[in-house]
Amino acid sequence: MELKQSLSSHLEAEKPLRRYGAVEETAWKTEGLGRNQLDIISMAETTMMPEEIELEMAKIQRLREVLVRRESELRFMMDDIQLCKDIMDLKQELQNLVAIPEKEKTKLQKQREDELIQKIHKLVQKRDFLVDDAEVERLRLPGREESRAPT
Repeated sequence: MELKQSLSSHLEAEKPLRRYGAVEETAWKTEGLGRNQLDIISMAETTMMPEEIELEMAKIQRLREVLVRRESELRFMMDDIQLCKDIMDLKQELQNLVAIPEKEKTKLQKQREDELIQKIHKLVQKRDFLVDDAEVERLRLPGREESRAPT
């Protein structure tokens, strides 16, 4: 208890305490600091100059943009892979039906052939739109070497 009192009285005698944010009183160590460093108020344990903070923030923003762009590319790729897989599955089923001689096909099999052709057509159109969207997105987002090169 006496130690706390002696420390607090020693600190009070040294320098008036400054206020910062929600902290009532903050004691600042001034030993070994230059005039410019005394003007910097930071919540971090290590003090950074405002220019350093701005540079780091800019780096983080660029990294964020790169990651968002990459996430978008990966989503397009996943959608493309799934569409291709669905198209291949339908084509395989259609090939099995086409392998049956026309005279031996039931009415249900002929209807299924038509349905499969329609489904494949829709999926191919959907994939075409996806590829177009991916290309527009690639050209829209800056920072890609491919988007800067003439086509």
